[in-house]
Amino acid sequence: MKGVNVTNRSATADNWRNESTASLMDTIIALDDRDAAARFFRDLCTRRELEEMAARWEVARSLAEGHPYRKIHDLTGVSTATITRISQWLRHGTGGYREALERAGYTIEDA
Repeated sequence: MKGVNVTNRSATADNWRNESTASLMDTIIALDDRDAAARFFRDLCTRRELEEMAARWEVARSLAEGHPYRKIHDLTGVSTATITRISQWLRHGTGGYREALERAGYTIEDA
């Protein structure tokens, strides 16, 4: 495995950036198109993990569109607790959701 240290894993939220995650991010942005990304993510993740990530993205988009939590829950099946966490990350996180949504054409007011 090209010199990657996988033995020193930390569970803290602040310590997730390391050589392994940097390599993963570099690999993702180097993929040529949606089909290449789909193949990579399908090999990398379980079907359930993919479905959960897609559901979280759907929640983020619904929040950006101003939908209430209950409607988002009804549309996605995602718990209101998870919707609340995604909303918190959208408003107070690292800016990843916000940047991705803006690049996808959403206008973010105060989601």
